[in-house]
Amino acid sequence: MRTKRIIPCMDLKNGRVVKFVHFEDDGRDAGDPVELARYYSEQGADEVVFLDITATNEGRGTVVELIRRAAEELTVPFAVGGGIRSVDDFRTILGAGASKVSVNTSAVLDKALVSAAAREFGSERVVVAIDTSRNEDGIYEVLINGGMKGTGLDAVAWAREVEALGAGEILLTSKDADGTKNGYDLVLTRAVSDAVRIPVVASGGCGTLEDLRLALTEGGADGALAASLFHFRELTVREVKDYLKAHGVAVK
Repeated sequence: MRTKRIIPCMDLKNGRVVKFVHFEDDGRDAGDPVELARYYSEQGADEVVFLDITATNEGRGTVVELIRRAAEELTVPFAVGGGIRSVDDFRTILGAGASKVSVNTSAVLDKALVSAAAREFGSERVVVAIDTSRNEDGIYEVLINGGMKGTGLDAVAWAREVEALGAGEILLTSKDADGTKNGYDLVLTRAVSDAVRIPVVASGGCGTLEDLRLALTEGGADGALAASLFHFRELTVREVKDYLKAHGVAVK
């Protein structure tokens, strides 16, 4: 059995960490991303994720500089996502020091991007982020454009497809649960985890220590991602890991 991972996530807006609810509102400032990431690393995080929600080609330089800072100061792997549109974008982000690149909207619009990136850089460096919401028919629909646009794609079927395309990991976020602290969507997480062989990281809705345990056990996720609980010091990574170990979950 793979060791489970605990992964703090930082949504970036204009170079700062912010926290949203259901992907919306103006976001609550949570600090400097590299300083936070260094703190999480010291606490025992297995890796961290930076998602640039305002990513544009014009602003790419700011993110690249942040990645370089992170690569110099962090001792854990880190993934970067947001505004990735091409293999050149992968090359830029990885060249600046990121361990992995996460791609979402562009993977849906250009499936060949996933395969091309996996061929050039290795599947282990290609993460496909799947944002989803349950639609009126009860189907988990894949969302793009920051969770604002439906695609008609079924999330479980899309997960299988991105695995076949060469993705090495899935970052799975429930928009319905995001920021609510009511727990991860365990039905969604289990369905996707059972459908693929590659690691699945659960995201969206973490509110308690037990939520994390359930995502990794009942949900079948390989990793659990959380944001505001860590950013605002409601829990530490060390507290999470101690709790999981005490409840029989394999963590470092």
